[in-house]
Amino acid sequence: MVLLRFAPSPTGALHLGGLRTALYNHLFAKKHGGKWILRVEDTDAKRYVPGAVDGIRSALAWAGLSYDFGPGLDGPHGPYYQSERLDLYHAYSRRLLDSGHAYRCFCSPDKLTSTRERLARTGSNATYDKACLHLTEEEVARRVRAGEKSIVRLNDENLPERVVPHDIIFGSLRDAHASLPTDPVLLKSDLSPTYHLASVVDDHDMGITHVIRGEEWLPSLPLHLDLYSCLSLKPPQFAHLPILLNPDGSKMSKRNDDVAVLDFMRRGWEPEAVVNWLALAGWGQSPPSSSESTAATQAPDSTTVMMLPELIEQFDLASLTHRRHILDPVKLEYLNKHHLMRSWKSDQGTSFHAHRVHDLVKSCFPSSQYTTPDYIAKVIHVLQGRITNINEVPALAPYFYIDPDYSTPEAQFMRRSLSTNDYRHALDATIRHLEGQPDASGVSDLGVIVHSACDATGLKQKVFMTSLRHALSGMKTGPTIPETIDVVGAERSISRLKEALAANSRAD
Repeated sequence: MVLLRFAPSPTGALHLGGLRTALYNHLFAKKHGGKWILRVEDTDAKRYVPGAVDGIRSALAWAGLSYDFGPGLDGPHGPYYQSERLDLYHAYSRRLLDSGHAYRCFCSPDKLTSTRERLARTGSNATYDKACLHLTEEEVARRVRAGEKSIVRLNDENLPERVVPHDIIFGSLRDAHASLPTDPVLLKSDLSPTYHLASVVDDHDMGITHVIRGEEWLPSLPLHLDLYSCLSLKPPQFAHLPILLNPDGSKMSKRNDDVAVLDFMRRGWEPEAVVNWLALAGWGQSPPSSSESTAATQAPDSTTVMMLPELIEQFDLASLTHRRHILDPVKLEYLNKHHLMRSWKSDQGTSFHAHRVHDLVKSCFPSSQYTTPDYIAKVIHVLQGRITNINEVPALAPYFYIDPDYSTPEAQFMRRSLSTNDYRHALDATIRHLEGQPDASGVSDLGVIVHSACDATGLKQKVFMTSLRHALSGMKTGPTIPETIDVVGAERSISRLKEALAANSRAD
C-alpha cells in the first residue's frame, strides 16, 4: 500500500502552496488505494505559532482533504508531532555517531561565524573547517561529561556509494553536493533535530513510500539520500512540486496574507474551485500508458471544471510539468463561477448557499425585511450566471433587498437617455397591466404581461425595457424584467413604478 505524508511546520497559516502539496498527496494516495498522514514538524520552538495546527486542520477540512492518520486520528505511525518523537531522532543520531558517519562538534556559535567568514575570505566554498572531526573518543567523552554543548554533524568525507538522485517530476538530477553546507548539522545543541534528520527518520519509521513536497527541498535531496545510505535504509520515491508564482512572476510566500488559505475562505471562494484551480496548476501531458503507445494523453485544461473524485481519477504525477507555474486569479474566477452554477442545479445547493450568505446580506441591509434565506435563494436563482463569488450577492443587485437608488450616476445616466413621455407611458402601461391581472404569477405569466404592456405603448422594446429597468432597479444590467418582478413581487414592483412616476413628475 502506498503511504504518503503532508508535513507542514506550525509557523503560520497554511498558504496555497502548502494546500497544493497536501492536495497532491491526497490525490496520489486515493488514486492508488493508499493513505496519507498529517505530520506536524514542530521542533523549531522559536518559530511555533499558537493555533497554527488548528488552522492547518481547518483549512484541510474546508478543502475536503481528509487525512487518514494524524492529530485527532491516531494510528500505527504516531505520535504525529515531531516534538513528541525526540527519543527516536536521538537514537538514530547515535547510530550515525557509532558508525563514524557523524561526529560531535563543540564549536561555539561565535567561532562558527568567524570560521565561515575566514573561509569566505580565502575564496573557499566550505562553510566549516572540520575542526572537531578528528577529536579523539576520549576528548569527546570528556567534554560531554563536562556538560559542554555540542551539535552532531554528518561527516561528508565518509559517505557510502549510492544511486544518482531521481525525481518523478524532474527526472534524473545532478548530484549537487557542492551546494550543501560542509558537514551539515543533524542535531542542534538543544538536542532538537534539523529538518533533514527528522524527515528522513520519520519517513522511514512511518513507512512512507512516496514523498511529495515543494521544489524548495530539491537541493536537499542529495543530503537526504546520503542519510538513507548512511543508515542503510531504503529511501522512498520523491516528487518535488514546482514552485507556484504570483501573477507578477514573484515567488509566493506564506508571509503574505493574500496567499493564505484562510484569506480565500473569508473572501467567499468555493473550496471545490480552489482545489480545482490548484490541482490543474502545472498539469501537463500524461506519458504513454504502454510501450505500444507513443501518443501522450492530453491532461485536463487549466480551466476544466472538475470535482475531487474526477481529479483523483485522472491524476498522474508523471504528467506534472517541472516548470514553475503562475497562478492566474482570472482562472479561479472562471472555475468558481462554474462550480457555483453546478451546485445551483439543485434546490438543495441553492438553499445551502442562501443560508451561507444570509448573515452577509443581513449585515448589508439590516433594516430590510427581504433577507430571509428563502428570499435570497430566489435572488440567487435569477442571478446565477452573473455571480462569480457568493459574497457578491448583496452588491450585485441591492434593489432586491431595498428600494432602488435613483441618485447614482448610473441611474441618472439611464434616465437622461429616455424622454419624459416615453418613460411615463412605459410605466403607466405596466402598472395598468399588472393591476389588471392580480392573480398572475411566475416568470412566464409576467413575461406575457410585460410584453402586452410594451405592445400597448407602441414604444421600441429597448426603450420600454430600459424605462422599466430604471424604475425597478436603477441599474443598467440584471435579470430579465419578468424575473425581477417575480422576485420583488407584483405589489412591490407596482409601488416602485408609481414612486418612479411621481419622481418623474416632480422633476418636470
